Amino acid sequence: MAAQLKMIADDPWLEQAAGELEYRYRLYREAKEACVRQSGSLKAYADGYRYFGFQRDDRSQGWWFREWLPEADEVYLFGDFNGWQRRTLPLVKDSRGVWSIFLYDGDWGQGLRHGSLYKMLVHGANGWHERIPAYARRVVQDDRTKDFTAQFWHPADAFDWGADRFDIASLRTLYIYESHIGMALEAERVGTYAEFAEQVLPRIRAAGYNAVQLMALAEHPYYGSFGYHVSSFFAPSSRFGTPEELKALVRRAHAMGLAVIMDLVHAHYVKNLNEGLNQLDGSDHLYSPAGEAGRHPYWDSMLFDYAKPEVRRFLLSNIRYWLEEFHFDGFRFDGVTSMIYTHHGYTESEGADLFFGGEVNRAGLTYLTLANELVKEVKPSSVTIAEEVSGMPGICTPVADGGVGFDYRLGMAVPDFWIRMLKDTPDEAWNIWEIWHVLTDRLPTVRTVAYAESHDQALVGDQTIAFRLMGSAMYTAMERGRDDLTVERGMALHKMIRLVTLALGGEAYLNFMGNEFGHPEWIDFPREGNGWSYRYARRQWSLADNDRLRYGQLGLFDRAMLAMAETYGVMRCGYAYNQLMDEANKTMAFSHGDLLFVFNWHPTASVADYRVPVPRAGRYRTLLATDDPLYGGQGRDDASVIHFSEPESDDPLRHFIRIYNICRTATVYRRLPEASEASEASEA
Repeated sequence: MAAQLKMIADDPWLEQAAGELEYRYRLYREAKEACVRQSGSLKAYADGYRYFGFQRDDRSQGWWFREWLPEADEVYLFGDFNGWQRRTLPLVKDSRGVWSIFLYDGDWGQGLRHGSLYKMLVHGANGWHERIPAYARRVVQDDRTKDFTAQFWHPADAFDWGADRFDIASLRTLYIYESHIGMALEAERVGTYAEFAEQVLPRIRAAGYNAVQLMALAEHPYYGSFGYHVSSFFAPSSRFGTPEELKALVRRAHAMGLAVIMDLVHAHYVKNLNEGLNQLDGSDHLYSPAGEAGRHPYWDSMLFDYAKPEVRRFLLSNIRYWLEEFHFDGFRFDGVTSMIYTHHGYTESEGADLFFGGEVNRAGLTYLTLANELVKEVKPSSVTIAEEVSGMPGICTPVADGGVGFDYRLGMAVPDFWIRMLKDTPDEAWNIWEIWHVLTDRLPTVRTVAYAESHDQALVGDQTIAFRLMGSAMYTAMERGRDDLTVERGMALHKMIRLVTLALGGEAYLNFMGNEFGHPEWIDFPREGNGWSYRYARRQWSLADNDRLRYGQLGLFDRAMLAMAETYGVMRCGYAYNQLMDEANKTMAFSHGDLLFVFNWHPTASVADYRVPVPRAGRYRTLLATDDPLYGGQGRDDASVIHFSEPESDDPLRHFIRIYNICRTATVYRRLPEASEASEASEA
């Protein structure tokens, strides 16, 4: 009798679905074994980028070009190297549906130089079309026609990674700065890899973050898609610069102690015929399922057929490519919920019916399990993060235990909760038990990336927390020293929401660039409706740098919050211990080790001589306070006061301190070590 999967043994609730979970695990095992039989290992199987496209053959003195197009009738290669003659270089098809041609250096290959432009001419069931190869490593756009063309990219000198040996495992807690290269500058234009490395990376490091999550890297024809409608999966977007400049960005980040995580979009691809994979061989089922099953009904894009071995190899090769060629430290997998359900997350089902019913895409789960296995095989310390909203069991369970193998899951319910609270609930009606529940509602085995807001909340159609709180006052009342009730409330809650999210919400933390200092505007990429303006597709760093404005105070608090969390291991010590929930005064208190967090969410009620239970007897002193004038607060308490604990009269083992419990304020108190404790620590 086969041994029970560990994930089932560890969670009795899963016993009802044991058969389904074991079947899924068998599908994964069979798929992996097929890869190993073919290539010797999963890593070797994911070598498509070393076989397809242009590959140098020094022995034969020339270049091979290969493309998988099983249902094409004719395929030709053409470009500037052959004078754009569309039918002089025919490819030959093999039994696997792979078309190839060899360009000898002394013949057509003589004109093939670094920077040459090229395309394929493909004749299939959908007619004749000029297409960009699936494995193209660089794609450029013509400034005049706006058409995209593949570019032969083979610099004379290989990129020098130098002493780049960064290991993300050296980071005890991830503090992730979610970024978009193009909109990272203050100038009203598209930023570049080089400018991001030079101007933005130092800001990220100074702000206290230790990981950069880069969005929109793979080539995408429409800038306003935020990189989610990918056309060329192996081509870093040329609108930001060259592949070497992206590599230099990663190298510089590593030298600064910053990990670099790529936002990876394997959930779908752009439907465009001119730029993407859609109908590349003339059929509607090359990379997608046939017919409507291959179309994403909500995202206006195409779906991958994860059950097809060639598609799996394409996507797995893409993972290995970014890890090996660009030294990325891991991936945030976008759209995981869409990948693992045929309803793509749009359903009324719940519980067992949702997780184990007929609408689960088993092939999608198999692919993601293989992907996580491959990531660890190629780069064992790499990190994978799932954008998964349904709570599918096993997403963050190790593959060996029967799970999908992600290291982290995004805590996507948290930003949705804050939006709902800010939109629909008056301050005085906030439910502190609901805040506690939403932020702590996760299994201890599911490591979660906590965040109050990300790029999703900053896009047009939504609003950032700062903008919801302060609205137009951000344009008129952010001068330091100016009294404005809207701004006072906004700044106070902005800091409190971030601090409680970090302290309760997970094991890693994420912020979208600029939100830490309350960036005042939404993201609206250039489009016809805004006159193709870049005004809202940039980051106004000068607001945070201007000492006359209050934005910098929010940024300074964010930095102090991260420093406190890292110094005292707040996100590494498990769940917080609930010390007090006082609904009448909207006050919650909880502890992490010797740190005591007190949040008074009440809009007006401040209470003197307020009793708060403490985790241990001793002396407590303010470590961080949102009301500190340094961070734009009103300075209503004396941070130098030492609070001595007192025993509870009915339970001498329990102690409390007395504090001034200030409305709309969060304060972190630290238990001061006694002389004997300090001596012991010194000796240790």
